[in-house]
Amino acid sequence: MPVPVPDSGVYAALGYAEKSGIPFEMGLVRNHYVGRTFIEPKQSIRHFGVKVKLNPVRDLLAGKKVVLVDDSIVRGTTSRKIVSMIKEAGAKEVHVRISCPPTVGPCYYGVDTPNRSELIASTHSIDEIRKYIRASSLGYLSLEGMKAAVSEAKGAAAGAGDPERFCNACYTLNYPVALSDDDRAQLPLFQKAKR
Repeated sequence: MPVPVPDSGVYAALGYAEKSGIPFEMGLVRNHYVGRTFIEPKQSIRHFGVKVKLNPVRDLLAGKKVVLVDDSIVRGTTSRKIVSMIKEAGAKEVHVRISCPPTVGPCYYGVDTPNRSELIASTHSIDEIRKYIRASSLGYLSLEGMKAAVSEAKGAAAGAGDPERFCNACYTLNYPVALSDDDRAQLPLFQKAKR
């Protein structure tokens, strides 16, 4: 059953449920008094934040094969905690689906993402990430799939559905604006895996 990470994965999980024909379930309940955990400066704070932010609904998860849907994986630590939480609630399997391509570069345009060396997808293959987060399987939406989804958006303002209007530098490392010397120095970071 598709289960979103609330609130970031809700709409992607609804779409996954619709396309797959598998019933959608809110298997995690979010405490709305806790913010985004991936931007916290210390691992200990991120870990604690996940524990107080999400609560599994054991009656929905126990004995089930769960498709956990989220918007992204940044460092991998939050996803790892959530997968473990769902397994501890009794799920038989946890398959993770991410509604964007792997995040391999930081965003310099307003999203508080870490340095490239901290982004798990910049130095690990998809299978290595799957093993790290302890998921049964891991799949990302391709860049082409994301562009197609944006193009098909209904009710968007004129031109808003044009995928070329959106920055995708955090997935491609093709930044539309010149970077500082410090930021540019991060880009050649060694990548173990070919995509």
